[in-house]
Amino acid sequence: MTQIRRPQEAIRTSPVLVDPEGLHDPIPFGYSHTVIIPAETELVLVSGQYGSGPDGAVVSADFTEQVQRAFHNIGVALAAHGLDLGHVVQLRTYVVNHDVSKLGPIAAAVRAGWGAKPPTQTLVGVASLAAPDVLFEVEALAARP
Repeated sequence: MTQIRRPQEAIRTSPVLVDPEGLHDPIPFGYSHTVIIPAETELVLVSGQYGSGPDGAVVSADFTEQVQRAFHNIGVALAAHGLDLGHVVQLRTYVVNHDVSKLGPIAAAVRAGWGAKPPTQTLVGVASLAAPDVLFEVEALAARP
């Protein structure tokens, strides 16, 4: 995916990340400000994934391990459609009892998956998720040019 500062520079044949001038640099925080998706692009939406194994059980009580496994599961879901993390244009993350100490593991997982070109992302702090032992969940929107 291409990353630019001015949307008018975009060649609209594949998704383009745009971090507009006048806004802070979001890359160190693990996201991009905007993305342009061409009209003819096929979208794949991945439901919220949590730190579970193939049996659905949470793999660990550790927040960092749940984050890593949830992103792994996003990759597994995308692979079923012939896609990978590089096709993701938006993430929505949910964090139980969010505080700033949880930003590090999330940012590390995003850097591991996307390097210097992370997708757009919204983080939502929540009181709880689907089960009491689930501490983190992430959903994704991927685009196939």
